[in-house]
Amino acid sequence: MSYIAPSADVADQAIIGEGSKIWHLAQVREDAVLGENCIVGRGAYVGNGVKIGANSKIQNYALVYEPAVLGHGVFIGPAVVLTNDTYPRAVSPDGSLKSAHDWTPVGVTIEDGASVGARAVCIAPLTIGRWSTIAAGSVVTKDVPAFALMAGVPARRLGWVGKAGFPLAEAGGFWVCPETGAKYIENSNSLKEAEGNA
Repeated sequence: MSYIAPSADVADQAIIGEGSKIWHLAQVREDAVLGENCIVGRGAYVGNGVKIGANSKIQNYALVYEPAVLGHGVFIGPAVVLTNDTYPRAVSPDGSLKSAHDWTPVGVTIEDGASVGARAVCIAPLTIGRWSTIAAGSVVTKDVPAFALMAGVPARRLGWVGKAGFPLAEAGGFWVCPETGAKYIENSNSLKEAEGNA
């Protein structure tokens, strides 16, 4: 059974998965789809038609603007912003107020298991690869490869992380997780799991 705090604003047309929790002052717009066991924190915003996979967490005051698509097990830290307007303007060149029909939204796609740290900003359109980690306060302007550790303004790859989230260390031709011992192979600025990982 899902839980929606009395002060949350959840559209009747939103689909909320079993076991999900939506906390105080959060807003979930029309046609948003949340998978099972998701958490939407206090004051967070989930835009119209946004899709969020099962077991994902949207922390307090994060802004997930449409048409964002989040995979399973995605972590969105406090006050993260996923943008949706490449050329933002409040008015047209003639000074008239722009409406929803005067621009085309573009989205951020975040693949399974990825984490975006507190107050990071992701500038759409872009894709954040699976199991990657975006450091707090980063500004992401380009696609992020799977398992990448990104930080800075603009964000750059500092290294690799494994599924447990720990930075990987190079050893014996592999990248190895210090927490789980899982091994990964680097190939042309990308990383993949070595065969035999549990």
